[in-house]
Amino acid sequence: MKLDSNNHSVFLLYYHLVLVVKYRRHVIDDTISNYAKDKFLSLSENYNISLVEWNHDIDHIHIL
Repeated sequence: MKLDSNNHSVFLLYYHLVLVVKYRRHVIDDTISNYAKDKFLSLSENYNISLVEWNHDIDHIHIL
């Protein structure tokens, strides 16, 4: 566990994102999930974000 710090604090933040398809339509399969994960990983390099967990169902994606 690596803690981040600035001048007056030390912290560790986890964000739990849930991406939901409009009207909860059943459109997310392994191909779409892998594409979204690749895009997320490419963006995360620029913002110093580390992906802890990635799960998906047919109508939503969980990102931690």
